Amino acid sequence: MTLATRVIPCLDVDSGRVVKGVNFLDLVDQGDPVELATRYGAQGADEITFLDVTATVDDRATTLDLVRRTAETLFIPLTVGGGVRTSDDVARLLAHGADKISVNSAAISRPELIDDIAQRFGAQVCVVSLDVKRDPGTPSGFVVTTHGGRTTTDIDALQWAIESVDRGAGELLVNSIDADGTKEGFDVELISLLRPHVSVPLVASGGAGALSHFAPAIVAGADAVLAASVFHSGALTVSQVKEELVAQGVVVR
Repeated sequence: MTLATRVIPCLDVDSGRVVKGVNFLDLVDQGDPVELATRYGAQGADEITFLDVTATVDDRATTLDLVRRTAETLFIPLTVGGGVRTSDDVARLLAHGADKISVNSAAISRPELIDDIAQRFGAQVCVVSLDVKRDPGTPSGFVVTTHGGRTTTDIDALQWAIESVDRGAGELLVNSIDADGTKEGFDVELISLLRPHVSVPLVASGGAGALSHFAPAIVAGADAVLAASVFHSGALTVSQVKEELVAQGVVVR
């Protein structure tokens, strides 16, 4: 468990531009990823997450040049995901400036990918991203999806989280599809469900819309909070979120 809570802006990238939608749909242009990464670094972001949201759907690799240019502007860790299928893909992204690699769809189709990444580069490099939505037909009440939320699996979210950590994931990025883009708050029920069962840091993602939304995610068990649209729109800054967390008794960096 991390001692200080991290605040992480997320750059969802499509065709070289940062985009944002609601429930993973209806993506709208939000700006240039390099410019936004620079802005968030200046605001005090602890990390940046760069997700190529259509790489898997389009069956292509992450845009390496854009990753490199984004990394060059930063003095904080950069997590990159989207279109990662092999440990060689990970090696290329690390060579272009990424610090951690997020895998989702490819790991679900071939879980050994998590083992491969952790064994070759260390667990600290391997982030497993779970795009989760409610499903009363599963044991935990949550199911994982692939391909940017477009394809629903029959895999229980809690079971997959536990398996991912057992295979070597050093962190879980937990995206709530139900909350994504709604600005109604993080899915604290989902975080609370996972927390007792996994020992690695949890990053809460999806639903941030107000300063009051961040602390409850930490109370529920998240080690970091990730947000996109509230930062891209200028509605909130990273420093404002950190100030609010401190006011609520949360330790930040």
